[in-house]
Amino acid sequence: MKNIALIFPGQGAQKVGMGKELYDQVPAAKAVFEKANAVLGYDLTDIIFNGPEEKLMITSNCQPAIFTMSMAALAAFRASPAFNTVNVKFTAGLSLGEYGALCAAGVVTFEDSLKLIQQRGAFMDDAAKANPGKMAAVIGFDKDRLLAICREAGCEVANFNAPDQIVITGLADRVAKASELLAAAGCRKVIALDVSGAFHSSLMKPAAEKFSGALAGVAFKMGDIQVITNVTGKPQATAEDVRANLTRQIYSSVEWVESIQFLASQGITDIVEIGPGKVLKGLVRKIDPSLNVSNCQTPDDINSLTF
Repeated sequence: MKNIALIFPGQGAQKVGMGKELYDQVPAAKAVFEKANAVLGYDLTDIIFNGPEEKLMITSNCQPAIFTMSMAALAAFRASPAFNTVNVKFTAGLSLGEYGALCAAGVVTFEDSLKLIQQRGAFMDDAAKANPGKMAAVIGFDKDRLLAICREAGCEVANFNAPDQIVITGLADRVAKASELLAAAGCRKVIALDVSGAFHSSLMKPAAEKFSGALAGVAFKMGDIQVITNVTGKPQATAEDVRANLTRQIYSSVEWVESIQFLASQGITDIVEIGPGKVLKGLVRKIDPSLNVSNCQTPDDINSLTF
């Protein structure tokens, strides 16, 4: 049995039609989509498969959709012969994807995960309206110099996605000032992101406070699979850790580089990206090219998995 890690994508990975082949061909995956509809009380599956894209893009639809499709892909993987040849040692997810990681590890139920994602999205939307902000992706610039510029401009880091890709966040004028300073310092590319708020920044603390109350009523069950938190890039040991980190995650930097480096340090050589898109595979390649990353989003993907 080979020890592997599972990783789960975050918002932005969505696409109209994602998971339709899984729904049509794998009964275990179809059951996940149908359970999501029942838990949410509306036909999420219709939005996922048929759109329109504008409707799928709405946060209140998009986040449950990505999570549900990821869990359907995981169910299909678990039903395949390949799954019997591996031992899932770790899970991790990028921002929203951390809920997929927790659910996959059995720390929180599918039903509770969906409800938490709904509440998290609503609280974050409220905070974004009350404290408008922006985000921008910085490509190909030294991390230490970027951190110094962020301090000077008064903005923060949302995501350490890869050595050459860092996302900054904060009030719109401060992100704009940082972008100007970065350009003056020779940064080759700063891309303004089309998002509704300054996520993973201190502007999200009101959302985190509300979400902490929602987390208090949810049962978390720690098991054999270790879940890496975005907050530290390391596994968490107790249910109390999970609650604290899910609260902090809303306004803290996503330590994705450290998460992947930790997996490599534990002897993990094979990682499966579960869910829509291939963004994480690209990021992992930049962080540690020696890691083998497979995708799991269609029946063909799953049938071709070997370890």
